[in-house]
Amino acid sequence: MDLMIESFPRLLNATKLTIELTLLSLFFGIFVGVFFAILRTSKNKIFYFISYYYSYIFRGTPLLVQIFIIYFGLGQVEWIRESFLWIVLKEPYSCAILAFTLNTGAYSSEIFRSAFETINKGVLDAAEGLGLNKINTFFKIKLPIAIKQSLPAYGNEMILMLKGTSLASTVTLLDLTGVAKHIISTTFRPVEVFIVAGSIYLLMTFIIHNFIKFLEKRYDYESIKWSLY
Repeated sequence: MDLMIESFPRLLNATKLTIELTLLSLFFGIFVGVFFAILRTSKNKIFYFISYYYSYIFRGTPLLVQIFIIYFGLGQVEWIRESFLWIVLKEPYSCAILAFTLNTGAYSSEIFRSAFETINKGVLDAAEGLGLNKINTFFKIKLPIAIKQSLPAYGNEMILMLKGTSLASTVTLLDLTGVAKHIISTTFRPVEVFIVAGSIYLLMTFIIHNFIKFLEKRYDYESIKWSLY
């Protein structure tokens, strides 16, 4: 019990890095996901296959392997070490962000793709009949509907990404899991430390879950309100 109380402040402080990794990865990943979802729904076969194989590769391989390839593998390529890319790829923090972004982007692209495909064709025909061009139709019709449709699935992806950031400790980052491992290596008492770390993860998951539920209710309220006009 004493170790749990003593380790809590250190683990709580390390949670800042975990939250930072999660938020940055999700922020960049959502743009990557929407971009590749647009390519996936394109009639252009080249764009379609680029998006398909990007999603297939990053969803079909473990996140840990992706981190190792980006952090350890790319550094073995000579022209990368001699280019401006090495400024970013030599740092474990930026490599972790890149790996997490590409991974969550692949899952997000499938979430948004399915959301785009569920949009009623009659809605798009009505937008065309009103004289909206493709850009306006996308931002004013397709994207808002897709966001609403994808909220439950994307909420799950946010939680998975939060838990996935625990792998950042494998490239020397002292996130929540990394600090927990360090404490365990000096105390040899894993149960107490991981109970505290697990409880913090559970609390963050609870916050994300309820945030998504709030957004779902808000969207439903807005839909009802606009339907009355």
